[in-house]
Amino acid sequence: MQKMINRVSFVGIFGNVLLCGFKFIAGIAGHSGAMVSDAIHSLSDVLATFIAWIGVRASQKVPDKEHPYGHERFECLASLILGMILMATSVIVGYSGLLKIFAGHYEELVIPKKIALAAAILSIVVKELMFWYTRHYAKLLNSSAFMADAWHHRSDAFSSVGSLIGIGGAMLGFPVLEPAASVVIALCIMKVAFDILKDAVDKMLDTSVSEEEEGRIRSFIASREGVLGVDMLHTRQFGNKIYIDVEISCEATLLLSEAHEIAERVHDEVEKEFPDTKHIMVHVNPATGGHS
Repeated sequence: MQKMINRVSFVGIFGNVLLCGFKFIAGIAGHSGAMVSDAIHSLSDVLATFIAWIGVRASQKVPDKEHPYGHERFECLASLILGMILMATSVIVGYSGLLKIFAGHYEELVIPKKIALAAAILSIVVKELMFWYTRHYAKLLNSSAFMADAWHHRSDAFSSVGSLIGIGGAMLGFPVLEPAASVVIALCIMKVAFDILKDAVDKMLDTSVSEEEEGRIRSFIASREGVLGVDMLHTRQFGNKIYIDVEISCEATLLLSEAHEIAERVHDEVEKEFPDTKHIMVHVNPATGGHS
């Protein structure tokens, strides 16, 4: 697993460094503010991937005396930082574009050159490939930080689409389209940043899993041998894992050892059926007349 984490991180960092350098040179040489903004976005990707790598590595640490519940929330912290980087990037890119739009004098804007257009096309292709690559391994690792990084790549591809439209439009005689593209890019980045931040905050605040997932867990527990009913079920997200607290009803005349055996069986079978479960606490209640 550690080799997989290192490989994904290396591909992300190395690819972004090369792409960022090429886009920045193309933006300067091609007189394209949109491409320079795009390069800044790619530069934030380098830092984002590095942060994701740190977060995922830290989350893999085994529980210790100071952190008996493990370190999964390091991933949430990494996702929060990634989201804030994206949000700051969107503000910088959008502000630059708006300044040019409100300044007017569009006829004075320099028309971009073909190298800037080529850089936009290359960026779209490379970043989309990086999105699918990182997303694939984020699912294998069940990593929210790497999934956030994958969407960071996708947001960069979107921004390059905006650059392509703006640069192409400016070359066709509509120079205002280039700064307008920067604003559209900023809005796309902001939306991705908001989604990443919301997901990270939900997991930091012990938010429960979806009603659909809770329903699946409840039905599974209720169907276990010896369980007459599920009296209470609480779930909470802990990084990319979940904790479950459940109260089950069993036959009131069971011996303590028999009730304990049912609880142990429920515990083990839930953790096997739902591999994202960090731990499940099972409490046994004696069944009342309402259970059959």
